[in-house]
Amino acid sequence: MSYKQNVIINCLFCIMFTGIIEEIGQVTAIVKEDTNIHFTIASQLSAELKIDQSVAHNGCCLTVVAQNNSDHVVTAIQETLDKTNLGSWQVGTKVNLERCMQLGGRLDGHMVQGHVDGVGICTEVADEEGSWRFTFEHSKEFVTVEKGSITVNGTSLTVVNSQAGHFSVCIIPYTYAHTNFHDLRVGDRVNLEFDILGKYFLRKMELQS
Repeated sequence: MSYKQNVIINCLFCIMFTGIIEEIGQVTAIVKEDTNIHFTIASQLSAELKIDQSVAHNGCCLTVVAQNNSDHVVTAIQETLDKTNLGSWQVGTKVNLERCMQLGGRLDGHMVQGHVDGVGICTEVADEEGSWRFTFEHSKEFVTVEKGSITVNGTSLTVVNSQAGHFSVCIIPYTYAHTNFHDLRVGDRVNLEFDILGKYFLRKMELQS
């Protein structure tokens, strides 16, 4: 089996999410326990969740540990807090939510694992009279490609103006209204998950060098 075939098969088994946000939740309580933090999230989706279910919160896959008809609780360990923007959440923070995809379902966004690669910083928000252009700065450890896929706070988006260490995305009014992009400001930290196919390619290049 070729390297390319192996990559495709591995990607298919790694897919958990699509980057299509189902609901916006809101942090209603934060409880620290040793190095862990328990977040209570209120949302219309909470009543449909189950204990042990995997749900992407701003693109970070977290396990539901408690739930009722109005909210649910997830726990972030220190590793998660170090690699994501969860440590900056406060009561009132809006969170993009997506349940894991069902086997055989449509892949409307792109291949998303729910494993955040790192945090980006919003450096510009431009109103383009019908859409919004957001620019983000990130570690040069990762790369984007023009018209490639990127996940920002769990939202599947298309890269524009791909440069070393930064990129932009354009947000249509529907996405702006139905995700937490409408709350995003310059200086805010966002969770980034780079395209899994691109990461496999980079890894192959590293092994060949």
